[in-house]
Amino acid sequence: MNFLISGVGGATPLSIAKRIRSLYPEATIIGTDLHKNAIGFHLNNLIDFKYVVPSSSKENYWQITHEIITNHKIDYAFIQSEKEVVAWAEYFKSKNKYPCPVLIPPLEFAVNLMDKGKMADLFKDTKYIPKTITFIQNQTPVKNVESEIGFPCWIRASQGAGGYGSLKIESQYELEAWLFINKDIEVFTISEFLPGKHLANQMMYIDGECIKNAGLECVEYVMADIALSKVTGNTSYGKLINNDELLEFCEESMIFLSQKLNIKPHGVFSFDLKLDKAGNFKITEINIRHMAYTSVMADAGFDLLEDTIKYLSNNKQLIDKDTRFKFSNKNMFLRNVDIEPIVLNDSNCYESIRHK
Repeated sequence: MNFLISGVGGATPLSIAKRIRSLYPEATIIGTDLHKNAIGFHLNNLIDFKYVVPSSSKENYWQITHEIITNHKIDYAFIQSEKEVVAWAEYFKSKNKYPCPVLIPPLEFAVNLMDKGKMADLFKDTKYIPKTITFIQNQTPVKNVESEIGFPCWIRASQGAGGYGSLKIESQYELEAWLFINKDIEVFTISEFLPGKHLANQMMYIDGECIKNAGLECVEYVMADIALSKVTGNTSYGKLINNDELLEFCEESMIFLSQKLNIKPHGVFSFDLKLDKAGNFKITEINIRHMAYTSVMADAGFDLLEDTIKYLSNNKQLIDKDTRFKFSNKNMFLRNVDIEPIVLNDSNCYESIRHK
């Protein structure tokens, strides 16, 4: 089998490549990235063929992509950059086919979920998200934040990883200072501050049907001390959890979106959520691709990568449908820079520490 994986400088594409290599040792993996120094290009025995490619917004992107797909007879693609996901969704919308087999959300989902402001507009005045406004530098009056959201509030870049441009803001003075420091970020979303746990969820939909659904809790973050917000977008310590209420909430929100957009969900969707002060789930973002924990969850039995390959190879019947997936005893994971993630039995780990 020949796999195309885009964005191999990022943590998620690398985890996908490593999982595919473990599942199919003889597979050929073709990796692409915008930068020649993408780490995936330089790891031994992971990527077989490597290509520096233009951004999906460039005119020659599709010419080069088609050449790679044709020359390497690509069987399946995993597209991870959200802008690239949108480009592939646009391709399908205009041609009613993909360049090669891939599991990509419909364009309507892709463009509205990639932008946190657009997502907030879809969910406006519902129970699914915290009170949220879009803030545009040099356009939105700063006083609107106090009148519409209040302090403390949470500010973040409207596009990009969860930690990008993020901070808990306590006053208008802090807000103005943060906007000045981050003057290169044009659009923010600002929402009520959520003090509760940070949860995440990953779901797989095929033609409107939820096939798989599982959740986790993010407890600590990689290199959190270097970020003013103490949130970096990557979890160093987390728990794989069995919470039917969480899974039902995420499914319910997808039904709402499907009705709002008038199109069936299809693809892999990755949720980030926090609990408000009353303990209610609130969605902070929905990614239109696999999340960085995808290989960790696969190690614990929730393998959306293998399920995706089964679907793309016309073997959907081989996928074990499980919308209330339950993790067994492997319920804790550790991740950090320059080291492979580890999935552990939480209780066994603590027992072994006590006995040393």
